[in-house]
Amino acid sequence: MTPYRAVLLAAAIAMCGCGSAPPPAVIVDYTYEVVHAYPHDRDAFTQGLFYQDGVLYEGTGLYEHSSIRRVKLETGEVLAKRDLPGQFFGEGIAPWQDRIVQLTYQNEKGFLYDLNTFEPRGDFSYPGEGWGLTCDGKRLIMSDGSSRLRILDPQNMQELSRVLITDDGGPVPSLNELEWVKGEVFANIWKVDRIARINLETGKVTGWIDMRGLITNEERGSDPDNVLNGIAYDAQKDRLFVTGKHWPKLFEIRLIARPSSK
Repeated sequence: MTPYRAVLLAAAIAMCGCGSAPPPAVIVDYTYEVVHAYPHDRDAFTQGLFYQDGVLYEGTGLYEHSSIRRVKLETGEVLAKRDLPGQFFGEGIAPWQDRIVQLTYQNEKGFLYDLNTFEPRGDFSYPGEGWGLTCDGKRLIMSDGSSRLRILDPQNMQELSRVLITDDGGPVPSLNELEWVKGEVFANIWKVDRIARINLETGKVTGWIDMRGLITNEERGSDPDNVLNGIAYDAQKDRLFVTGKHWPKLFEIRLIARPSSK
């Protein structure tokens, strides 16, 4: 096709509208209903959370205080615990087969543990910071505090790709703790009481969950870092759990879609 004919064709498409972009997808806003509140260890600086086979697993942070834990949901009792060496600041955790994978904040190093015994099963390296981590059954999905999620091969922990996460075309910064829920990534936003629902294939936010009001200011405490952080999903019973850093409670919640204003 000659350049002249290409210009004419483009003009014709524009005039008939058949080349116009599809309308943007509707982003759904949600609030929540508390189904049940459970005790949560106030000393836990929650960085990662997941629920598997009737048990809650939690990764905690801060230097000299980082750990992985197996927790009894109903009572908050710590059933098993493994501390990290004091020079490591623990971050997100996720299950992979018979392993737990754990990130660290600025050490550029992750750790593997036996899911049942918490015995070390190796380590791996990655560039930059580690924040949140989840697994879709085939791939590990990692956040680093930016607007991009990294896709990792769980067999060798090598990075496969990165996905830019956007809301109405703009990047969504400070993606933090992650959870895989019914084919979507749920992501905490650092220091914001909102959770983003993300289509990982497109990178687009499909919904926002307003989590304000879960705990009182007194329960949250004076530390500005005691924010919402920790999402776990019980796939067998379709239950969604959330908590925060140094929060005294962990909540089972049910999402409620808000009526569209359009």
